[in-house]
This record gives sequence, structure tokens and C-alpha cells, in this order.
Amino acid sequence: MRRFARTLLDPDHRTLTLVAAILLVSVFVAMGTGFWLLFRLAYVVAFAIPVCWFIAWYNTRHLEVSVDRRTDRAQVGQEAEEIIEVRNNFFLPKLWLDIEDPSDLPGHRSRRVVVVPPRRSRNWIVDTPLLRRGLYDWGPLRVTATDPFGLFRRVREFGGRQQILVYPPVVDLPHFQAPPANLPGEGRFRRRTHYVTPNASGVRQYAPGDAFNRIHWRSTARTGELMVKTFELDPASDIWVILDLERRVNAGRGEESTEEYGVRIAASIARHYLVSNRSVGYMSFGRDLRIIDAERGGQQMTRILETLATVRAVGDAPLGNLLQEEQRRFGRHTTLVVVTSATDDHWLTSIQSLVQRGVRAAVVLLDPSTFGSDRSALLMYGELTASDILTYVVRRGDDLSLALSPSAGAGVWQE
Repeated sequence: MRRFARTLLDPDHRTLTLVAAILLVSVFVAMGTGFWLLFRLAYVVAFAIPVCWFIAWYNTRHLEVSVDRRTDRAQVGQEAEEIIEVRNNFFLPKLWLDIEDPSDLPGHRSRRVVVVPPRRSRNWIVDTPLLRRGLYDWGPLRVTATDPFGLFRRVREFGGRQQILVYPPVVDLPHFQAPPANLPGEGRFRRRTHYVTPNASGVRQYAPGDAFNRIHWRSTARTGELMVKTFELDPASDIWVILDLERRVNAGRGEESTEEYGVRIAASIARHYLVSNRSVGYMSFGRDLRIIDAERGGQQMTRILETLATVRAVGDAPLGNLLQEEQRRFGRHTTLVVVTSATDDHWLTSIQSLVQRGVRAAVVLLDPSTFGSDRSALLMYGELTASDILTYVVRRGDDLSLALSPSAGAGVWQE
């Protein structure tokens, strides 16, 4: 009885509340006046309420509902796919089943009202375009049943909750350049080394003292003699992509913000170097400090994309402080690519200090004035180029492939 009373007072059951009020009024008036029509109205309403409750209750029984969410990681521009199946194990049909897989994924629409025949099933595919990077929840699947008059709603949940990670989009940067670090053989030259490096240059006969992990078994099998691999000194410097996520310097909203442009640029630059088999690291300070040590390969790209998928420009640490605190990571073998919309000169002093120590640097400067801010990047651009730091300026609406090309970068560096 208490449960029924709570249902009557629930704002989602206004129709039931109205019908119950009509029943009570009909009974009192009929008892007071003896009018036969009101008695019959009260009988009909009193009979209809439990029947409607039974229909709603029955529609959620003997059901098997499953969802196959086939996408747990994807990139903006792709689609997330899921297959929903509803099976009726009873000998009577299920009517007006409202099936929904709730999610905070932007653009997700999976709600559908179905009728399931007896001993049969219904299934369908839901494709959701991925519009925005981030970590989103899916499920659990929700089945809502109601009666023909909408007096009662019964909800059941099936399955569990899953998450989908949406990576930021990346853009091809075929002409992007950053100054090379001062390493022996940097650029086009290589030289042999007795260290094991990722660059195998050939094979030679085994000599006493050679490590067994250097043996090249295919050549050994072909020649009948032990052959070992020879290596070259890696001439490529470490690339560090540093993304400024300070709250104070962020401008714009949503996809048209310096935050989203910065994330897209950082992901694209990292991919540009990783596909060239360069060693790439990542650093930023948003909600917390994120550092991914420089490495090569597809797994490194995945690690960087996973980090960039969830970062937000909510940090309180200025870019200059970040560079000072982590300067021990950068040496003459390092090239920094800084992505920022900061227009103050506090961080300029930090990057100039690193350059004086032999660190090479390039800056991608997002012009906040084009994102609705009253700050302009013109003065900072002049100071960077005057310091011989290669500088790219990106404005709202720019084609990143063109903006991040040598014709767009006005800075120079000494070889």
C-alpha cells in the first residue's frame, strides 16, 4: 500500500494520480447522490487500474535482452557500433517495449519502441558518429514497459556499464619541421656503434665476446656460420611535445577553443614523428602532471592518444614553471615542440634558457585573439622569432596542414 501511495505521488505518474482522483470523487459523489452512472464509472476505473498494472508488469517478464558494444576505443570521425537484441520467451507478444542504451556520448541515439512476437526476437544495429574526444559511459541497457493508457511504467536494466574512449582527430603534417638536435650524425649521416640500437645496418661473422642476443639466426642458417647483427648510432633526437593546459590562457569554447586545437595539434605532431620511427615523448599539466617518456612505435602513439583523449585545460601551473621543473629531462639530444596560447613572457625566459643549453625548440603559437580573447599573439610571435626560435602561428579556422608548414613558420635556427 505504501508503494502504491508513493507511485501516486510520483511526478512521472500524473496520469495515474488523475485516474485515482477520478475514482475517489466518483465513489464519494455516487455514495452521496446514489447516481448509478457514477457507480459504473467507479467500477470501470477500479477494474482498469489493476489490469493496467498487470500489463506493464507482464511486459517486463520472460525477456532476454543483450547488447554487443563492439567499440571500446575509436577516434573522432569514426563510428561506434552496437547490436541490441530483445528475445521474448513467452507465448504471448510483448507490446510497447521502450528500449534504450543510455550514454553521455554526444550524438548517441539508441531509443526505440518495439513489439516482440511470441517466442521470437528483434535486433538492430545502432551506429553513433564520434564527435568529441573523451571517456564516455555506455549502459546498462534499459527496458521500459507501460500499459495502453500510460498509467504505469516498469523499468528493468540488463547488462552492465561499459566505457568508450574516443581519441582526438589527427591531421597529416607532411611538411612540418622542427630544428634537429646536436647529435652525431643528426640528419642524413650515420655511424656504426658497438651499442645495440634500433637501427640494424648489416651482419658480420661472430667474434668471441659478442652477445648471443645479437646473433642473426636467418643468416646463420643460410651461411652455416654464426653471424651477428651490426648497428648504427641513432642519429635522430628525442622529440618532446609539450602542451600548455593552463586554465588562464585557454580561450574559446567547445571544439572552437585553444584547448581542442592544441590537443589536435599535439596528436598530429606526435603521429608525424612516430610514423617516421622517431622517439617521441609528451608532457602537459591539466588536472595533473602527465608525462610519457620518449619512445618509438605504435604503442607509444596509443599511449599519447589515450592521454590526449581526456586532458582538459584546467591546470593552474604556468608553462614557464613546467619547463623549469622538468628541465632535467631535456638536453642537447632533445628537440622541444611547445604548443601554447600563452602571450606573457614568463615562459619565454624558460625556453630561451633551454635553448642556450643546447636544447632545440619549435613553438606552435595559438593566436587567442581569433578565439574570442582580447589577448594577441603578435608581440609573443615577434619575441620568439627574434630569439631564433622556429614559430608557427595557428588561428581559428586554419587548415593545420598548411599552417604547420615551413612557409608558415618564420623562425630560423642555426645548423
